[in-house]
Amino acid sequence: MKTFDPSTHRAKKRFGQNFLHDSSIIDRIVKSIRVKENDNIVEIGPGLGAITRQILPVTQSIRVIELDRDIIPKLKFNCDGLGELEILQTDALKVDYSNFADKGPLRVVGNLPYNISTPLLFRLFEYLDEIQDMHFMLQKEVVLRMAAEPGSKAYGRLSVMTQSVCEARMLFIVPPESFTPAPKVDSAIVYLCPRKVALDISDRKLFASIVTEAFNQRRKTLRNVWRNRIEADSLESLGIKSTLRPENLSLDDYVKVANHLSELGQTCEN
Repeated sequence: MKTFDPSTHRAKKRFGQNFLHDSSIIDRIVKSIRVKENDNIVEIGPGLGAITRQILPVTQSIRVIELDRDIIPKLKFNCDGLGELEILQTDALKVDYSNFADKGPLRVVGNLPYNISTPLLFRLFEYLDEIQDMHFMLQKEVVLRMAAEPGSKAYGRLSVMTQSVCEARMLFIVPPESFTPAPKVDSAIVYLCPRKVALDISDRKLFASIVTEAFNQRRKTLRNVWRNRIEADSLESLGIKSTLRPENLSLDDYVKVANHLSELGQTCEN
């Protein structure tokens, strides 16, 4: 079947477009997703359909979110005859993903635009009750941060917030030459699965606030980072040394501090 060559479509910088063309990488991604018949797949940023074309014959239907209206005719052409392709031409940051749960738990996939990847991830985290799992192509640096462990240089706000709601695992690296045009950085595939047992966080907004406060001042010690929230002695009573820095705390430590502050009546605003 004839398809549009990625080199014939002019990538738009404002959409962060890089079209995957490496067939071996495409096959590896699809095998990682392990698509099954009747899976409720939602794809973000299908582009010319490199992944879509592999999934559609298995599921017989797929819903995709694509912002670039100019690429949609080429996407339709490339997927013609493979199954039912439902296209939502809109900004993925504005989508109510619960509307897609009518056919069962969502399996979300996509080559996320690097310029909106973090806010888009946080948007999707709001819908985890409807999501089975997610497989995304992201900038390698972002994936390393998502999966980082305490004490590492990559460990930060994105690590804590992601791992508070999902299991995060980097599957493999995708080199720049796998794309047209080639980006200046390596990419990576990340697997995200909502936590089977939710963390006991009393006030999630407060939790998010103290994590943000901490990593906005990651070079400072905890006693200085949270000096307006909690005394050093109180931190010590929670089993947390006040001389540590934000990257030294585990996810459980952040939960412990947030719940303690919630018991004291604090909110994200004070």
